[in-house]
Amino acid sequence: MCPECGHEWNPEEVTETAITVSPEGEGLIVKDANGNLLQDGDTVVLIKDLPVKGAPKPIKAGTKVKNIKLTDGDHNIDCKVDGFGAMALKSIYVRKG
Repeated sequence: MCPECGHEWNPEEVTETAITVSPEGEGLIVKDANGNLLQDGDTVVLIKDLPVKGAPKPIKAGTKVKNIKLTDGDHNIDCKVDGFGAMALKSIYVRKG
């Protein structure tokens, strides 16, 4: 279970992920909810209200997040969200903006 978003997954379940490693050795390939490729420094927009543990309110859909950094792992976007601070997001909850 993810402590930030509360998502639970089954370890036996195989799913297609939004993150892969380029066969040419170019690094990470991360796609947003619409299948667009994301890069470090991009601006993204949340497509869904996301509850944040310890915060009194969720991050609203439509919130713009600037200057993202791509990382390896389940939460593959590191960023700073205005009013919430630094956090990690899943690329399936954002679209390129």
